[in-house]
Amino acid sequence: MMPWGRGTLTTRATEGEAGSSGGAAPEPGGARDLPFYHLPVLMAEVLEMLQPAPGKLIFDGTLGGGGHTEALLQKGARVVAMDQDDEALRHAGERLKGYADRFCALKGNFRDFPTVLGEAGVTGLDGMLIDIGVSSRHLDAAERGFSFNKDGPLDMRMDTSGPMTAADIVNTYDQGALEQILWKYGEEPQARKIVKAILAERVKAPIKTTLQLAELISKVCPKFSKRHPATLTFQALRIETNQELAALEDFLAAAPKWLKPGGRLAVISFHSLEDRVVKHTFQHQSQVWLDRPEWPAPRPNPDCVYRLLSRKPLEATENELSLNPRARSARLRGVERLPQ
Repeated sequence: MMPWGRGTLTTRATEGEAGSSGGAAPEPGGARDLPFYHLPVLMAEVLEMLQPAPGKLIFDGTLGGGGHTEALLQKGARVVAMDQDDEALRHAGERLKGYADRFCALKGNFRDFPTVLGEAGVTGLDGMLIDIGVSSRHLDAAERGFSFNKDGPLDMRMDTSGPMTAADIVNTYDQGALEQILWKYGEEPQARKIVKAILAERVKAPIKTTLQLAELISKVCPKFSKRHPATLTFQALRIETNQELAALEDFLAAAPKWLKPGGRLAVISFHSLEDRVVKHTFQHQSQVWLDRPEWPAPRPNPDCVYRLLSRKPLEATENELSLNPRARSARLRGVERLPQ
């Protein structure tokens, strides 16, 4: 039994300072006229990979502005979607209300999809998609605290009901923890220098706003390239605030149990940390045999559940980049579920 009408019929958007939106423009008078508009990235590639069609049920774990979901619906598929952002869910409910008989949106982080979908009565999927870029809406809305170019509270929560903000991290984590976050999630070479500046500043007064932090970083790390000195720090804080890599790992671990044989999983990522997790997971789970120097012979891989759909990630075409430069960092990887 499908949960049509049982969930909160609503949506989110996707893109970021590191991008997450590109693709064909909608018809005049359509979704572009709605607030919270964004261009979903790699649209043609996602459709080719997931092969939506009437009778198929597809899960979109990052509904966002609803662009990918709308394209899947237009191909006749049914879509059950999730997003943790209330504003996104409200937008999608309006944008996609014409598909209410084949579309349902539920609130939650995609890492929790087994529980959410299980409670909604879903038992198996023909396709799954997550687009883990930061949305343009998040970056453009100063009050969400994601952008170092706009002054706002240092928040960065995708789910505004979440317990921890970026300000909490900046003002309460000790030196070792802050340095580790900047190294691990931002790969920031100036992590130690930036953290020392943060510690010195927060003794005087809490660091509460995005520009306050961005200007502090700019003072200790002068700009030597087109990239803003605060870019990697903001990326690291966002990932820690939302536990993004842990959520991705949880999702990838659970996905095989939900895909039907022949079902396909597509993941769009926007920076090397995410892409590395997806790449290594897919490679391992599509490797039929395992071999180690100390073994006398190769052994069957008990985790082999997929067939790779492409050995290299798919990237935006020059045509898409001309419409949406933020799609430049997007990487799409996909796999197909093997027969059980």
